[in-house]
Amino acid sequence: MPSGDTITIASAAFLAVGGFLFGYDSGIISSTIALPHFKEYFNSPSDDTAGGIVSSFQGGAVLGTMINMAVADRLGRKKTIFCGSGCSLLGSALQAGSTSMAMLIVGRFIGGMAVGMLTSTIPMYASELSMPKWRGALSGLLQWFLSWGFLVAQWLGYGCSFSHSAFSWRFPLGFQCIPALILAIGVWFLLESPRWLMEKDKHEEARVVLEKLRSGQNPSQINLEVMEIRDVIAADREIGKVTAMSILTKPSWRKRLLLGCGIQAFGPLSGINVINYYGPRIYEILGIDTQTSLMIIGVSGALSIVYCTIGLWTLDKVGRIKPLMVSALGLAAALLVNAVQAQYLNPNNTHQLRSMVAMNFVFSLFYTPLGIISWVYPAEIFPVEVRALGNAITTFTNWVVNLVFAQFSPSALTKIGFRYFYVFFIFNLIAFFCYWFFYPETKGRTLEQMDVLFGDQLVPHALDDPKGAMAIHKEAMESVHVEENQV
Repeated sequence: MPSGDTITIASAAFLAVGGFLFGYDSGIISSTIALPHFKEYFNSPSDDTAGGIVSSFQGGAVLGTMINMAVADRLGRKKTIFCGSGCSLLGSALQAGSTSMAMLIVGRFIGGMAVGMLTSTIPMYASELSMPKWRGALSGLLQWFLSWGFLVAQWLGYGCSFSHSAFSWRFPLGFQCIPALILAIGVWFLLESPRWLMEKDKHEEARVVLEKLRSGQNPSQINLEVMEIRDVIAADREIGKVTAMSILTKPSWRKRLLLGCGIQAFGPLSGINVINYYGPRIYEILGIDTQTSLMIIGVSGALSIVYCTIGLWTLDKVGRIKPLMVSALGLAAALLVNAVQAQYLNPNNTHQLRSMVAMNFVFSLFYTPLGIISWVYPAEIFPVEVRALGNAITTFTNWVVNLVFAQFSPSALTKIGFRYFYVFFIFNLIAFFCYWFFYPETKGRTLEQMDVLFGDQLVPHALDDPKGAMAIHKEAMESVHVEENQV
C-alpha cells in the first residue's frame, strides 16, 4: 500500500488538473480572438464584443461560485468537482462547435461556471488533505498547473495560428475537453476530505480516511489529529448553532472573510489578467505583430512555470505574508516603469520596445507569490463549518473583479493605452500596506489552529497541547457520568 505522504501528494497533484483547465481556458482566448480567421468568421468583433467574449467566462465563474455557496457543503468536495468537470465538458464542446457569436459566448459562460466551481473547491480540498508542513505547496499546486495550462494554451494557439482555416481556433477551444474529462473520471478515485466527513458527523469514515492519508506515522499522532478536528467542531457547535449567516455575524469569522476576499481581489487588481487576456492588444500598441506577440507570451508562460516552481518550494519555508509584500512592490514598480515609458514611446527605438517587453516579464516574476498565495490563504483560514462557503465567497470576489476589468479593458487600452497601468500601480501599493498591517502569518499551523490567529480559540488543540485536550475530554466524560447517575 502506498504511504500516506504519497497518497496526499498524488491527490493534491491530481486535483491541480483543475488548475490546468483554468489556465488553459484563460490563456487560449487571448490567441483565439487575435486570429485572422476567427475575426473573418465572426465579422471582425468590436472591442465591446471582444470584451464580452472574455467577460462571459468571468460571468460564468461568478455563477459557479454562487452555486458553490448554495450546495458545495452539502455535496462534499468530490461531487462538487465532478459537477464542475461536467459543466466544463459541455462548455468546451459548445465553444469548439460555435456557429455564431451567441453560441461561443454561451459556451464560454458555461466553461466559466465550471472553473468558478473548481477554483473555489480545489485549493480547499487539497489543504484539508495536507499536513501543515507542506500545505502551502500542495494547495498552491493549483497555480503551478494553472501556469502549465496557460503555457500549453499560448504555444498551442501560436502553433495553430499558422493554419488559415477554422482549425486554427476550433481545435484549441476543443482541447479544453481533455483535462475536464480526466478530472471528471479521476476524482472518484480520490479520498473524501476527512474534515468534511467529520463536520458531517461521519467520524469513523473520517478516521479511516485520515489513517490512509497519514499511513506510516505514529498512530498516537493520528489519534491526536482526529481529536483536534473533532474538538474544534464540537466547541463551535457548543456556543450556538452554526448557520450560513455565522460567517457574517461572528466577528472573528467575518474578519477571516474580509481577509480572504481582500487577497482574492488583489489578484486581478494587480493587472495580471489585463496583461494575460489582452497581451496581443498590448503588443499591438508597441507595433509588434500578432504571431510575434503570441511567441513572446508563450516564452513568458514558460518562465512563469520556473518562477512558480521556486515559489512553491519556498512557500512553506518563508511563509505567506513576506512574499506577498515583495510581490506587491515588484508589481507596482514594473507597471510604473512601463506606464512612464509609454508617455515617451518612440516606435523606432527598438531598445525602448525591448525594455517594455522585459518589464512584462518582470511583472510575471513578481506576480508568482500573489498567484500562489491568493489560492492558498483563503483555503486555510476558515473553520470547517463554513470553509466551503467562505472559499466560494472569496473566489466570487476574485471573479467579480475579473469580470469588471475583462469587460472594460479593451476600450481602456484602445483609448488610453499604457496609462491604464497607473490604475493597477495604485492598487498594488494599497495591497502592500494591507498585507503589512492586517494579514496574520499562517505558516506551520494546522487548519484547526487558525483560531489562535483570529482570537477565537475555544479548546486546547490536541496536536499542540495533548495534555490540555485530554483533560477536557476527561471532564466531558465525567460530566456525562454524573448526568447519567442523576437520571
